[in-house]
Amino acid sequence: MTFGPLYLSALGIVSALGTGIDETRTTLRGDRVADMIARDGFMASGSTILGTVTQAPAKLPEHLTRHDTRNNRLLWAATCQIRDQITDLIATTGKDRIGIVMGTSTSGIEEGTTDYQATLDQGTFPEGFLYSHQEIGSPADFLREAFDLGGPAYVISTACSSSAKAFAASARLIKAGLCDAVLVGGVDSLCRLTVRGFDALQSISAGVCNPMSIHRDGINIGEGAALFILRRDAGEVELLGVGESSDAHHPNAPHPDGKGAALAMQNALANANVTASDIAYINLHGTATPLNDGMEARAVCDVLGPDVPASSTKPMTGHTLGAAGAIEAAILWLSLSDAPDRASLPRHIWDGKKDADIPELQLINDTNAHLAPMDRYAMMSNSFAFGGSNVSVILGRGWQRGKPA
Repeated sequence: MTFGPLYLSALGIVSALGTGIDETRTTLRGDRVADMIARDGFMASGSTILGTVTQAPAKLPEHLTRHDTRNNRLLWAATCQIRDQITDLIATTGKDRIGIVMGTSTSGIEEGTTDYQATLDQGTFPEGFLYSHQEIGSPADFLREAFDLGGPAYVISTACSSSAKAFAASARLIKAGLCDAVLVGGVDSLCRLTVRGFDALQSISAGVCNPMSIHRDGINIGEGAALFILRRDAGEVELLGVGESSDAHHPNAPHPDGKGAALAMQNALANANVTASDIAYINLHGTATPLNDGMEARAVCDVLGPDVPASSTKPMTGHTLGAAGAIEAAILWLSLSDAPDRASLPRHIWDGKKDADIPELQLINDTNAHLAPMDRYAMMSNSFAFGGSNVSVILGRGWQRGKPA
């Protein structure tokens, strides 16, 4: 079952790549250093490198202060970049026909952690404590109230596949006739709970993460938000398809042969009605953990072959967990937006030391960082999560030309 023509007509983004489309694009092209910063206070002791939004997000409007968390401030920073497009959409579509589907894993848990610690120290909850801040549904509730929308509004929280799955859910809302457009994306903020949790799993890198290297030793956690407008009737960048799978191999380890990852990619190709040879670029999940990179390299070679241009952008964003799928879809969106001139692909940042035990991929460097001009492109992004929740998203340009919306 294909989605039919669906377009991602606008993008707002904030991450360690920067704030907004222009700064993000500049960092991806190597003309600005990503904000991967060593920070204290998130580990039980010592510092760790985190993908950080360094520009402090503005406070929420006065009438929305009950939603005030860093998570929602990051979401608002991305939302305000496309606020005019959302307002125009409401005027033409009607607020009751617009849905919201977000992905997150942290919501306002960092504020909750701080408030609970204050309670232990002082014996009472601090003034301003709201349990709702740390509810997973908070980002969707916030956006719904911000724009007074009446369509379905909810959050998906499946760890690192959350906001990738949001694209499939949003497409189904439109295909089912429940919405004419959906605000779709993801948001996550830095949180002691998640950083220390990954540290307990011995998955935190000692430096900047080093995906696909024989020296890879774990991830960097990051934060950020990306928000799109998904609709049938306008846009150049298309949501061609989404593939999902659940291998349920282990609570926190992927299947070593990449069976679930391969199935998600195969399902995405089928859903998009494209072939492996149509994929011009793949943004790898590429966490730089030994197990993930090994299985993903095998799965990519099995499904797409070893010659597809590939890179992991997590050394420039950190692993933004519930927001990763949306932020990495945004990276595809930026490349596809440039496609009529010369599609620029993000380089794979690593030490260049290959792991002989995993298949070799066509990792992007300075010599292969641009695609030749073509009439149409398709690009894929992978997101894999705890419990074997796997998602592949395919975006494109030029595929629906001439077809009715």
